[in-house]
Amino acid sequence: MNKIKILEKYMPPAAAPLIARWIDYFKCEFKISRNRNTKFGDYRPPFDGKGHRISVNYDLNPYAFLVTTVHEFAHLYTWNQHKHKAKPHGTEWKQNFKKMMQPFFDQQVFPTDIKHAIISYLDNPAASSCSDLNLYRSLRKYDAPKEAVSTVEHLPMNAVFKLKDGRVFKKGEQLRKRFKCVEISTRRVYLFSPVAEVELLKETA
Repeated sequence: MNKIKILEKYMPPAAAPLIARWIDYFKCEFKISRNRNTKFGDYRPPFDGKGHRISVNYDLNPYAFLVTTVHEFAHLYTWNQHKHKAKPHGTEWKQNFKKMMQPFFDQQVFPTDIKHAIISYLDNPAASSCSDLNLYRSLRKYDAPKEAVSTVEHLPMNAVFKLKDGRVFKKGEQLRKRFKCVEISTRRVYLFSPVAEVELLKETA
C-alpha cells in the first residue's frame, strides 16, 4: 500500500498527497506511533547514521493528526535551515509552521471552527497544540466519543477522579489556568490542565 493510501486513514484525505511528498523530499522516516499521554508527536534530527524521524500518535482524530504532523515537519525544516542554532519553538520554527500550514488552508482542509482556532494559535504558536486551550478544545470536538472520560474543567469541585495509570485525585480550586488537585494516597498536590482527560469516580460535597 502506498504512503498516500496509508496517510488517508489518519488525516483528511486531501492533505495526504502533500504530506507524502514531504516525507519523500525530506527523506524522513515517518512513524504512526502508539498513544503517548505526554505528547501527540515527536521529531528527532539526523543522528548516528539515522535520518530525520517523525512520529505521530495513531489515535488522534484526522485534524489533530494533521496539525501535529505539520508541527513536527516544521521542526524538521527548521533544523535543516539552522541546525542547533534555533530554539525548538523559537521565531524560526513559528515562521516555518505558519508557512507549512498555509497549503492546507488554501485547500480548505479544516472545518471553519478549527481553521479559526489554528489562525489564532499561529499568531504565537506554543510548544504543543494541546497547550493552547482554544485549539485543543476545537480539535477535541472531532474526537470519537469516549465512555466514562471527562476533562478536569468539567468536573464539579471536590470530585474524585482517576487517571489512566490508576492514581486517584480530588479536584480543588483553580489557580490561573490549572486546577489544584490532591492525590488521595499521598496527599501530594498536583496542578492539572483544564483539558486533562480523566475518569470521574464520585462527586463529593
